[in-house]
Amino acid sequence: MWRYFIKRLLLAVLTVFIIITITFFSMNAVPGGPFDSEKAPDPAVRAVLEARYNLDKPLPEQYMIYLGNMIHGDFGVSLKSGRDIAQIIGESFGISAKLGIMAMLMALFFGIVFGCTAALARNRWPDRMIIFFTTLFVSVPSFVLATLLLLIFCLKLGWFQVWSSSNQNYLLPVISLALYPMSYITRLTKTSMLDVMGQDYIRTAKAKGVARFFIIFKHALRNALIPVITYVGPMTAYILTGSLVVETVFTIGGLGTKFVSSITNRDYTMIMATTIFLAILMVCATLISDLIYKAVDPRISFE
Repeated sequence: MWRYFIKRLLLAVLTVFIIITITFFSMNAVPGGPFDSEKAPDPAVRAVLEARYNLDKPLPEQYMIYLGNMIHGDFGVSLKSGRDIAQIIGESFGISAKLGIMAMLMALFFGIVFGCTAALARNRWPDRMIIFFTTLFVSVPSFVLATLLLLIFCLKLGWFQVWSSSNQNYLLPVISLALYPMSYITRLTKTSMLDVMGQDYIRTAKAKGVARFFIIFKHALRNALIPVITYVGPMTAYILTGSLVVETVFTIGGLGTKFVSSITNRDYTMIMATTIFLAILMVCATLISDLIYKAVDPRISFE
């Protein structure tokens, strides 16, 4: 297991390094710069600013300087606000993390419950209703759903404010982010449960008179959850990337909002820092989901 962990950790570091490299050179290949605006600054002021942030140096030298600073944990300051980027991320990530964790928990809980219900009520009306709605929600992108929820419940009905710090107003963004992964988990759980319920050891447990509750939750569900755990890594990536637009739709001051505004303002250091931060989160989530396999099913070998 340790050999597998070290191998995956090195692969994760390589993945983050490739993302940093692609983002850095792609960002600098786009025409314009962080100090371009409708009212152009004085050339002397512009030269001072570019020298202050090393933008007057050749691109490969800028890249090496940035890598050196990043290794020491220095992501620099925002080119627009002048604030320390680590402080900005620390303040805004709390909101994004709260939103993402609630969306993940909602997707996992309801996805597993609905998936088991659909499998146990196969070809009956609960199964048909669940599959109909999950197919519908899988087809609707999160930003479209977020816009519809905002229009209906905030602007038309007035049940929610567009945004405030109250926990009640996390409901619509969480639903927007959770419905797609919940629907996917529902279908995964149903398919896996139907497969597991047809296995020999389930028939043996039934023949021995084991209670239906223990057959479903102790034997069947534990093995049926392996595909769901596989999906946790991609689900984390989906929720993190989906939250960028959802936070903007609901005007939530989270990390997604900062990332979108940094792209609009060509804030190079902020773009790099948020991209690296999100990439590390996604890579770590995928690695953790892989390691959980062993805890769920001891038969799985990492070799």
